[in-house]
Amino acid sequence: MTAEFMFIVFTIFLAGMIAVPLASRFGLGSVLGYLLAGIAIGPVLHGAGVDVAALQHFTEFGVVMMLFLIGLEMQPKVLWAMRARIFVMGGLQVGVTALAVMAVAMLLGQPWTVALAIGLVFAMSSTAIVTQTLNEKGLMRSDGGQASFSVLLFQDIAVIPMLALIPLLALPELTAALHHGDTAGGDHATGGMNLNMVDGLPGWQAAVVTLVAIAAVIAAGRYLTGPIFRYVARANLRELFVSTALMMVIAIALLMTMVGLSPALGTFLAGVVMANSEYRHELESDIGPFKGIFLGVFFITVGASIDFGLLGANLALIVGLTLGLIALKAAVMLVVGRVFRLTGGDKWLFALGLAQAGEFGFVLVSFTVSNAVIPTATAHLMSLIVALSMLLTPVLFILYDKLIAPRYSRQQEREADAISAESTIIIAGHGRFGGIVNRALQAADYRTTVVDYSQDQLAMLRRFGLSAYYGDATRPDLLQAAGIAEARVLVIAIDNKDAATDLSRYVHEHYPKVHVIARAIDRWHVYELWATGCRDIIRETYDSSIRAARSVFEAIGHPRPQAERMIGIFEEFDRKTMVESARAFLESDDPHADTSVYSRMLRDNMGGWEADLKARMKAARETP
Repeated sequence: MTAEFMFIVFTIFLAGMIAVPLASRFGLGSVLGYLLAGIAIGPVLHGAGVDVAALQHFTEFGVVMMLFLIGLEMQPKVLWAMRARIFVMGGLQVGVTALAVMAVAMLLGQPWTVALAIGLVFAMSSTAIVTQTLNEKGLMRSDGGQASFSVLLFQDIAVIPMLALIPLLALPELTAALHHGDTAGGDHATGGMNLNMVDGLPGWQAAVVTLVAIAAVIAAGRYLTGPIFRYVARANLRELFVSTALMMVIAIALLMTMVGLSPALGTFLAGVVMANSEYRHELESDIGPFKGIFLGVFFITVGASIDFGLLGANLALIVGLTLGLIALKAAVMLVVGRVFRLTGGDKWLFALGLAQAGEFGFVLVSFTVSNAVIPTATAHLMSLIVALSMLLTPVLFILYDKLIAPRYSRQQEREADAISAESTIIIAGHGRFGGIVNRALQAADYRTTVVDYSQDQLAMLRRFGLSAYYGDATRPDLLQAAGIAEARVLVIAIDNKDAATDLSRYVHEHYPKVHVIARAIDRWHVYELWATGCRDIIRETYDSSIRAARSVFEAIGHPRPQAERMIGIFEEFDRKTMVESARAFLESDDPHADTSVYSRMLRDNMGGWEADLKARMKAARETP
């Protein structure tokens, strides 16, 4: 048995190792890579007798961990501010989608009870794929990303009434067949462990138990997390801290499952409660790797669960129904997005991102069969539609990236605000970087013109009396309206690396007198910005890293003047070599190639640079 288990694990990890880097290289994203890996090894797993469905349910724990980590990033006041989107937008999406799918199912000849159950199953979307992809592409903080997450959160809540409603839709003929099968099978299920705390309870008692469980999670997260981790920290064992963090997440998920709630919803709530905990960052770093592993294997199992025999026998029907479901859900999302004033690319991100069925659909399909609501043959087709729609989701995101986002980055559906401010300082982007720059300038009594594309961000700024304008700062007409022709300084603080580079290039070509200060995401971005003509480049983590290094020197015994002198030498060296590297990068057609000017320059100079730096640092270290 040990050899079989190790073979399965080896096969899954090997498939992921091969497929994901290839998918990322071709711009397909890691999720599609995992799904394709699952398709490739599906026959191997089935041939080895692996219960892919059971493995899939186990690896859904990755979704639970992901929601916990997202909760840690979200303050309770932020969640409260999202309440309208969560409950109103989410409720509208689930209700309208379920009714629309139900209508189509009835037109195809299904009884209304079966049609309603099908509508409920297909109203769900994939929390795992959508959230992972939004984070991976840096879209979670956009208006469309926030709307998508709000709806996904409501869907987790909606699972509770769905599980209560579905048994009421049972068909008499299926119920009789199910009972007959149970009688023939004997009492093989008796004697098992039943951990359902609300099984058989009247509705009001089940509700009380559920509320008590939620209150227990909130209380434990607020009052027990600190004492538990302080106690564990005394052992000074890293692995014990990690296992305790995992134990807490598992305990919360188990409790939510025992009271009939979504475990992902419960751990998300616990994460929100722990968002202000002193151990928040430790929890993130401990659980993050496990989340990634479980999610990757979950995506692989989704790909492996596709029944190609059933698909081949009903190819036209299943493909047609899958594409029809995606089109129908996207249309509903567009309408809901319009009601909540999502515009431009955000509207399409919301529509395409949630157009698939979700992983909880597998659970609901199984639940409908066990409760005599949907025939087994229909359930098999539905499971295949769920899997195929999830498989197509990364393709929809690629469609958004390649066709829709570029269009709306240049031509927004909502007209930008009329800019009336008269300022010679323009700040493009008001996030964690641009916001600090803006506060410092305004504190010194300088007027700024802030342009940002996030409606929620600007609404928050205006609530606090700060002036800001909605629009895409990469648009030439909006830059003109912002006063770029008369501006002295442009601060580029846009999160999108390519957009920041394009903006820098445009301003240097058309407004060479404007001093451009651009934030660089990483070292390669420094080179790209340098190539556009920008010479005032701020690496977003460089200064904090330099300060940290100086603090290390002081902590190990160097006086402050000596530590600052050593850091000054390092900064001078780093800036000098960065400029030389950027020039070589600019001269190279393919800087990553071993034969490029950039690669040769690094090979020829790196040894000498490091020797010179060490000699100068040694002299500074030995000088009092």
